[in-house]
Amino acid sequence: MRGKRVDKPFLISVIILVLVGFFIFTSASLGLLARSGATFSSVAFNQLFFGLFLGTICCFIVTKIDYILFRKYAFPIFIFSIFSCLLVFVPHVGFASGGAKRWISLGPVSFQPAEFYKIGFVVYLAAWIASVKQKIVSYKYGLLPFAILVAITAAVLLSQPDTDTFFIIFFAGIAMYLVAGCRWRDLAILAVIGIMGFGVVYAVRPYIRARVYTFIHPTHNALGSGYQSQQSQIAIGSGQIFGRGFGQSVQKFNFLPEPIGDSIFAVAAEEFGFVGSVAIILLYLFFTFQGLKIAANVQDTFGRLVIVGIVILIISESMINISAMLGILPLSGTPLLFISHGGTALLFTLIEVGIILNISKHQKR
Repeated sequence: MRGKRVDKPFLISVIILVLVGFFIFTSASLGLLARSGATFSSVAFNQLFFGLFLGTICCFIVTKIDYILFRKYAFPIFIFSIFSCLLVFVPHVGFASGGAKRWISLGPVSFQPAEFYKIGFVVYLAAWIASVKQKIVSYKYGLLPFAILVAITAAVLLSQPDTDTFFIIFFAGIAMYLVAGCRWRDLAILAVIGIMGFGVVYAVRPYIRARVYTFIHPTHNALGSGYQSQQSQIAIGSGQIFGRGFGQSVQKFNFLPEPIGDSIFAVAAEEFGFVGSVAIILLYLFFTFQGLKIAANVQDTFGRLVIVGIVILIISESMINISAMLGILPLSGTPLLFISHGGTALLFTLIEVGIILNISKHQKR
């Protein structure tokens, strides 16, 4: 029987993450305020209005839409997401930041279209797999179309370049393909292609080589390429067991680059310690568990795969950020979703959450 209400445990996990993220962001913002008060005001407005306020409204609206419409219009959504990404190359529309063209400006509003592409990719891949059903095990309807879709994604994102988003989408696609019932042989082929692809990216992208070298030799250039990693781990270590206390981080004022961006977990770890850091990670794991639980209870193939794709998108990006701060993975520049600064990221994350909540109304009770 179909239920009419959204999944409460999943909704609670999202609300907690948003509230925790708001308080951590507020504390981390004090470092930016001390450095540049003018910048702080624009950043705070962007996060609260475009991220939290509009994101919440969009999340609510998405929960009211019949999610089958996403399947019906999956191809137009995907094409539009590709088109939006290509706008970054249009003069006076796309603009560069940090050496990469990943942003488009529409008057006073700017956003990163790759965030929309994530949704377009997941929705279209889920619609495709749901349409071919058991044929997914065949080369013609399974591996070949999936490889073409990944190749399109690589062409769109690596040309910006946005290597991090490409790999996150690739992880989500692999998870969806696996849940759909692909053959292990095909999965092995994709793994080999993925490794070879990373080798090519490593060879042609100097900044990727620099990241890997810094990861292997973190103290080689402690005041240059290794500075952020070193300062992040100092902040995390300074938190010890219970942390310095809310708002008491020292590193965020003069040492941590991007204290409200990809270094925000280090700020949280310094203020709330080991206990607080573990609690944050457990919150993300609870979110993931509840999301996958919904997917397991949804009989519709399309809905189940969309949930798996979105959950993997969110958790993989967040865990990559945390792992980079801990020195487990190379620095990537990916945000800690729900917490890091980024109105676009928070807006689209809440839209993705809305899609999951929508589908959760149709799970077995």
